[in-house]
Amino acid sequence: MKKIVVLAALAASLAVAACNTVQGAGKDVQAAGQAVSETAQDAKH
Repeated sequence: MKKIVVLAALAASLAVAACNTVQGAGKDVQAAGQAVSETAQDAKH
């Protein structure tokens, strides 16, 4: 029973770390998309 609790805690901590990583990657992609949009707007004018 103790092993199951330890494994569950480990799995939960890995899931939280993965979510933070994905969130950070999403922000990076969003920033890159914004930069491309701004460059496209500047090219139009």
